[in-house]
Amino acid sequence: MEKFTKVDGIAAPLPMMNVDTDQIIPKQFLKTVERTGLAKGLFYDFRWAQDGTKTDFILDQEPYNKAKILVAGDNFGCGSSREHAPWALMDFGIKVVISTSFADIFFNNCFKNGILPIVLPKAQRDALMEDAQMGGNAVISVDLEKQVITRPNGETIPFDVEPFRRHCLLNGLDDIGLTLEKASEIDAYEARRRSQTPWLYQDPAA
Repeated sequence: MEKFTKVDGIAAPLPMMNVDTDQIIPKQFLKTVERTGLAKGLFYDFRWAQDGTKTDFILDQEPYNKAKILVAGDNFGCGSSREHAPWALMDFGIKVVISTSFADIFFNNCFKNGILPIVLPKAQRDALMEDAQMGGNAVISVDLEKQVITRPNGETIPFDVEPFRRHCLLNGLDDIGLTLEKASEIDAYEARRRSQTPWLYQDPAA
């Protein structure tokens, strides 16, 4: 997982409440276990009409098709616990999602996949939503190390991240990375175990 320190970029406004994981990435895109190629399915039912024509969904408009930040409505990521939802956002290029609230499983999955979900009070979220609606002239900066968001007008908004999750993002540590940090201790345990119980490691065919 890539280290997350600071993101400067365009923010896309999505002022919709209760956007669930099936809306983020519909079920027909869940056949793969690869984390790439899912951007095409991101918000698919919002981006394509039933007759197969393209809609004017925000993420297909300039400059939002290059957005790195998503400012979303309340209760973002509710619904089923599909990890493909943060995968699709990341594949599109979204690295930060800002809302007043998230569904717990989606919130946890974001951290495990290198996306920073930020919970803010409604007034601050709404201010950033207005900034996002300004388009390419409004660049928002999110600094995880300092835990601060800088608006286009220079105003700063502090945010909180649980220390352990902040440590993992700053150091690019997913579950596998955290395990590998203990590699020497794991090797020592396995050597000790082999020495104490050698019969468990004997080849039964020998």
